[in-house]
Amino acid sequence: MKKKRTLSDIVYYTFVILFGFVMIYPILWMVMSSLKPETEIFGNAASLLPGEWQWGNYSRGWEGFGRTGFDVYFRNSAIVTGLVVIGTVCSASLVAYGFARINFKFKAVLFACLMATVMLPVQITLIPQYILFHNVGWVNTFYPLVVPAFLGGQPFFIFLLIQFIRGIPRELDEAAIIDGCNKFGVFYRIILPLLKPALVTVVIFAFMWTWDDFLAPLIYLNSANLHTVTLGLRNFMDADGGTNWGPLLAMSSLSLFPQFILFAFFQKYLVQGIATTGLK
Repeated sequence: MKKKRTLSDIVYYTFVILFGFVMIYPILWMVMSSLKPETEIFGNAASLLPGEWQWGNYSRGWEGFGRTGFDVYFRNSAIVTGLVVIGTVCSASLVAYGFARINFKFKAVLFACLMATVMLPVQITLIPQYILFHNVGWVNTFYPLVVPAFLGGQPFFIFLLIQFIRGIPRELDEAAIIDGCNKFGVFYRIILPLLKPALVTVVIFAFMWTWDDFLAPLIYLNSANLHTVTLGLRNFMDADGGTNWGPLLAMSSLSLFPQFILFAFFQKYLVQGIATTGLK
C-alpha cells in the first residue's frame, strides 16, 4: 500500500512540475532572451541560455526615447494604477453594501442595469465615453483613466463584493444597530473588516488590469511624458518593421515585477476571496 502511494506521489509531482514548467516557459524565454544579443534572440530561440550575456539591453531600454525614459513610464503607471485601485476599493465596496443590505426604490431595476453592464463589451461604450471626456476637456490627462474608478469602478468588482456581503450573517448588522450604529456605521465597523479577503481580490485584479491596460492610455494620452509602461513598450516597435527586440524584452521583463510581487504577497487572500464569493 505504501509502495503504491509513493509511486502515485512520484507520478503526481512529476506531472505538476512538468505542467508548471510549460506554463512558466514563455516568461522564462522572455527573461532569458532579454539577455541575448539581437542576432541570437530568434536565431537561437530554442536555447534558453544566451551565448553572450547582454546586460546592456536593460540600460539601453531604460533610457527610453527622446528625453522620456522608462522611469517616467513606470511613474505614470504607478500613479494611474494606485489611484484606480484606491477608487475601486472605496466606491465598489460602498455600492455593493447598498445593493446587498439596503432596500431602496428601483433597487431591482438598478441591479439589472448593473448586471447588464457586466456583460457589455468595452467597445460599445468607447466612443460615447471619448466624446464625453473630450467635451469636458479631460483628453490628454489622467482623469479619464482614474475618475471612473471613484464612481463605482468595474461592475464585476461590485458583483463580486455583493456576493461576499450576502454570505455575512444579517444578525451582525442587527446587533450593531441595537448597539447604536447607523447604516454607515454597520458598513464601516462590521462589513468592511469582514470584506478583507474579497477586497484583496479586488485590489489584485484592479492592479493587474490597470497596469496591463493598453487601449485606454492609447486613446486618451497624447503627450509622451504622460505615457504609461504599455505605451512605452509599443514605442520599441518601428512602423517600418524594425523592432529593437533586446531592450523591448528587457523592459517587458521589468514591467512584470510589480505584478509578481503583489501576487506573491497576497496569493493566500486571492484564493480565499474567490472561494468565498462563489466565483469558482
